[in-house]
Amino acid sequence: MAPKRVLIIDDEADIREVVQVSLEIMAGLEVILASSSREGLIQAETAQPDAILLDLMMPEMDGLTVCRQLQVNPKTQNIPIVLLTAKTPISDQDCFTQLGVKAAIAKPFKPVRLAEQLLTALGWS
Repeated sequence: MAPKRVLIIDDEADIREVVQVSLEIMAGLEVILASSSREGLIQAETAQPDAILLDLMMPEMDGLTVCRQLQVNPKTQNIPIVLLTAKTPISDQDCFTQLGVKAAIAKPFKPVRLAEQLLTALGWS
């Protein structure tokens, strides 16, 4: 069985690298990387990942805008999203559910626990 594929959309190269290593080593996931919102939207449509790990605060287009664009695209609207954010938003839970957001993981995160948190959020564990 092929490993599940996760698209990481984050503008910080260090975060992308730590997340990639964590998910590949700790959970055996295949990781696809995007360094910007626009690249992430393209990758989501073309690569069709099993899930997206999305930074909430990015230049040019924030994570919520990316969520909205993913939801209006028939090719990406069913891909589950987990937010990775320095500002864990609790109050917008209804909004997040409508946007396909399964959970939010707070930065800073512990790399050894990240895979477990993601798998639990997605119901893959």
